[in-house]
Amino acid sequence: MTAITISIGSNIGLNKPKNRGKTIEGFGSANLLDLYRRGLFPMADGRDDPRLLIIEPEKRGILPLDNFHIPSRLRRQVKQNPFQIAANRAFRHVIEECAAQSEERCETWINRPIIQLYDALHRDGYAHSIEVWDDDLLVGGLYGVAIGGAFFGESMFSRKSNASKIALVHLVAGLISAGFQLLDAQFVNQHLVQFGIIEISKSEFQAKLKIAIKANCQFPAAQYAQIQSSNSAFPLSQGAHCLALIAQARALR
Repeated sequence: MTAITISIGSNIGLNKPKNRGKTIEGFGSANLLDLYRRGLFPMADGRDDPRLLIIEPEKRGILPLDNFHIPSRLRRQVKQNPFQIAANRAFRHVIEECAAQSEERCETWINRPIIQLYDALHRDGYAHSIEVWDDDLLVGGLYGVAIGGAFFGESMFSRKSNASKIALVHLVAGLISAGFQLLDAQFVNQHLVQFGIIEISKSEFQAKLKIAIKANCQFPAAQYAQIQSSNSAFPLSQGAHCLALIAQARALR
């Protein structure tokens, strides 16, 4: 894995397009997009470390959208719609929850500069969240970056059992419905093995990325709204519809 350590504002040889959104000491949301287009992404050594690591793994974990596997118990839970699903309703809240310490996670790689950068990228329309609500309580979710037909998953959290997994199922269904081609998970980990994550080489990832970011796709945030009109619901908030989309994609592969 290749990693470059920088302090925000230092020159790491990135292209310097005109920054949109909030800029942090010269490194703004446009610079962050440039990283993703090149197959790179930022991390921090720890929540309290102000520096960023620019990461380029030799091996990349991706979740194939046409072969996403859902464990049977989770499938039943998704179908029951135990929570309310939304997108981009509370992006900042999601990333802050992902950065928070918990019993399962004593340290995180999300520091304050990362929170500010992705919040700016969200305002620019590129970073998105899928949220799991229990009435007015945010109990799980995830966030990532969408460029063309590529979605770069960043982090997820749960405050109730399986909440982040439910968010992932609804994300995958949304990406399928919008014609996305690539779901980047960065690294293979045990949590994602159950969903069919695969590991590919850096060169193979770059080839897939080059094609995917040219696709004309729009993240379907509005389709996660609970109410379309007075008597109908948007389908991506409904578990059964999401399961059908994922099953159809598997059948057509």
